[in-house]
Amino acid sequence: MADSKQVDDLAANYATEAARVQQQISVTIASPPKFLDVEKLKAEKELLAARIIVNNQRLAGKKKEASQVVELEPLGNVCTAISTLIDVANTQVTAHNKMVANLAKERATLTAQVWKFVLEELKTDLAAFKTAKEGLDKAITSIKDQITTATTEKVKKEIEIRELEKKTTSIQPTIDGINSLLLSFGFQGFKLAKAANGTSYKLVRLDGSDAKATLSEGEKTFVTFLYFYHLLKGSESDSGMTTDRIVVFDDPVSSLDSDILFIVSSLIKGLFDEVRAGTGYVKQIFVLTHNVYFHKEVTYNPKRKDVAMKEETFWIVRKSGLISKLDKHLTNPIKTSYELLWAEVRKPERSNIAIQNTLRRILENYFKILGGIEFDGLCAMFEGKEKIICKSLCSWVHDGSHYAHDDLYVSIEDTMVDAYLKVFRAIFEKSGHSAHYRMMMADAFVEDTPAVMAV
Repeated sequence: MADSKQVDDLAANYATEAARVQQQISVTIASPPKFLDVEKLKAEKELLAARIIVNNQRLAGKKKEASQVVELEPLGNVCTAISTLIDVANTQVTAHNKMVANLAKERATLTAQVWKFVLEELKTDLAAFKTAKEGLDKAITSIKDQITTATTEKVKKEIEIRELEKKTTSIQPTIDGINSLLLSFGFQGFKLAKAANGTSYKLVRLDGSDAKATLSEGEKTFVTFLYFYHLLKGSESDSGMTTDRIVVFDDPVSSLDSDILFIVSSLIKGLFDEVRAGTGYVKQIFVLTHNVYFHKEVTYNPKRKDVAMKEETFWIVRKSGLISKLDKHLTNPIKTSYELLWAEVRKPERSNIAIQNTLRRILENYFKILGGIEFDGLCAMFEGKEKIICKSLCSWVHDGSHYAHDDLYVSIEDTMVDAYLKVFRAIFEKSGHSAHYRMMMADAFVEDTPAVMAV
């Protein structure tokens, strides 16, 4: 009876332990580690299970016949194989965990290895590139030095030419001075040249033809004004002898179109600045005109507040019968309104001549006078041709020059006006003042305006 009990206990313990081992293997297979060979483990598990079934059957037979000799199927080699698979996986997991724990170091090592490989592979190409680059850098440096030397020499030669011209004739400085004025304002109708006798002037068109017979009344007035203006800067000879003077401009814009009126008003305002600063030889200026737009142009001064400045006075000549009377005004009698300027922009039938001056005045009043914002900062927000258009608008402000609001003068093309209007709007948007633009445009505001196109 004692032997039977030992056999029963042995069979029960064997079955229990076998089931426990199989259960652990099943759990491992259900959630296998990354590096475990699951398929091999499943095969070993099936082999183990088959042998355990056989052994359980043999033990059951032993329980029925205790005297029977029973030999169990060996499990050692199967268990060893299973243990080896698990040990290999654990070793790989340990190595992986070690690498993750030193991820930064491993990444640096890998990066160094990759770059070493790349450098070895591209060593020849890199050497060729370095040699070519050094050659190009030397060539660029040499060319820049040559350009600098040539530019310096060019400036010296131009100075020598001007000095030689002054020694040979006294009319060349006048020709150069007037032509420089024309060029600086973009006027291309005519220019001055030296006559054949070398001591007098002649007017020529851009193609070199004589302009005397084809000059309009406005051009004649203009060239007369330019010559007079140039004499104000010096003397009639190259000796440099000058005297102080009082200047009277008596309606200098008669028969002038808008472009020339712009130049004349700008030059006269430049003389105003010289008188205020006490430079030059002009000590006092009188300007007489019946052209209200010229008057607004030539008298515009953002520094003037409610009354005339101390160095200026404003008068209106009124004629009643045969008697003329002078009425003095404490401030400029010709005034503009910020709202009226925006009204001109809003009008669909706006004047192409007036719009340029209108845009310039709005920008000056809003950004420079009221906001204290410099125009260089506004133009820096643009690129390419849009930047050129912005600088064109702002340059009128810097020069203190304005176009006239007068439909009698020659107007510019619609495409040019559209380009300035689009850049004008973009200035407000890019500077963060789009709300002001929207408010001032009121019902004329268009929500989706096409992108600014340069001309």
